[in-house]
Amino acid sequence: MSEWDGKSFDFVCPSPTHYPFQWFWDSAFHAIALLHVDPELSKVELRSLVQGAQPDGYIAHMLLWEKSRSPHWLMPEYSIRLAHPFYTATIQPPVIARAVERIFDATGDAAFVREIFPPMVRFFEWLARVRDQDGDGLVAIIQPDESGLDASPKYDEAMGISGDPPSETLPALRRSMQRLFRGYEGLGVEREPQIDLFLFEDVMMNSIYADGLRALAKLARAVGLDGADEYERQYRRTLDALVEKCWDAKAGAFWDLSGAREEQVRVLTFTSLFPLILPDLDPGIAKRLVNEHLLNEKEFWLRFPIPSVAASEPSFDPGWLTQTTWRGPTWVNVNWYLYWGLRQHGFADVAHELARRTVAMQAVGGIREFYDPRSAVGQGATDFGWSCLVLDMIAAEKVAL
Repeated sequence: MSEWDGKSFDFVCPSPTHYPFQWFWDSAFHAIALLHVDPELSKVELRSLVQGAQPDGYIAHMLLWEKSRSPHWLMPEYSIRLAHPFYTATIQPPVIARAVERIFDATGDAAFVREIFPPMVRFFEWLARVRDQDGDGLVAIIQPDESGLDASPKYDEAMGISGDPPSETLPALRRSMQRLFRGYEGLGVEREPQIDLFLFEDVMMNSIYADGLRALAKLARAVGLDGADEYERQYRRTLDALVEKCWDAKAGAFWDLSGAREEQVRVLTFTSLFPLILPDLDPGIAKRLVNEHLLNEKEFWLRFPIPSVAASEPSFDPGWLTQTTWRGPTWVNVNWYLYWGLRQHGFADVAHELARRTVAMQAVGGIREFYDPRSAVGQGATDFGWSCLVLDMIAAEKVAL
């Protein structure tokens, strides 16, 4: 029982020793992994999460169920902006719709879908209303950790971070985050994205947003709820905007858009490949992403793929020298998303090899937050929950890896 209005909570900690709170996209990933343990626990995880939904549709990226545990003891690079004593003023990618879709596929529980659908839809409506200020179908983040990719080098220019020497990356990130927080102080949520202090139409964020709209359409049709055609229309609109605004045919990659002027940020990270998760992506584009980049041994197809930054980038930091996240190491949630994208685009052989290498990586590094893509040494938090997504890949393969 929480001091927060007497709410009851029950969730899997992302890492008991490092992250004791409930995180939005972590919970969605946990719900998917839990399907291979106990599907009822998957439902419990998301029921706990949506208790944080606000009347306007907003759901925070962190729910602080136990007030006695301050969020400020976290890693020194992790800056927290609170909107309420029990939740943050930050969002995360809406993985929840994919999680609910997977629960329904596994259990056929239409009653659960109808229960969870209203707060889930209201969050997608909040994203469209508050974070798509120019109405182009792409939603924006207003600080780096809203994508979940806190210190990715694709944000360096906008954040004023050089990354050289590596030891200066973390201090510069902390200073820049505090600058953002001061800039947003006193502003309403709808005003924050309008001042263009930090504004990114992030390819991964929007791929997950589009995928969520696709899942909403499927779920609505499956259980007889209204709105399926509209969700489908919005999904295709966001996909079209990703291709129109972010796809670089010359480079064969998708680039994030920075600022109100939507300038392409040409830093090659795994997110340049992320529209592969969308089943209706043009097959020619999908083929180029896989053949020119994913399978490129100088970029992403390292011994233990998929690194969060291409090995060809100057900012590639596989050994975690910067002590900040998403600058080179491999993450299991990335492999999981792209595994399913590869399968749906006809690259089952590549997907199988990615699954095999992911299992081999964990055999060396354990259940960790992320891994060195060259050696599989585990890094970051221990007993990291979403790294158990490997269970879903193993189950999908149905063969010994």
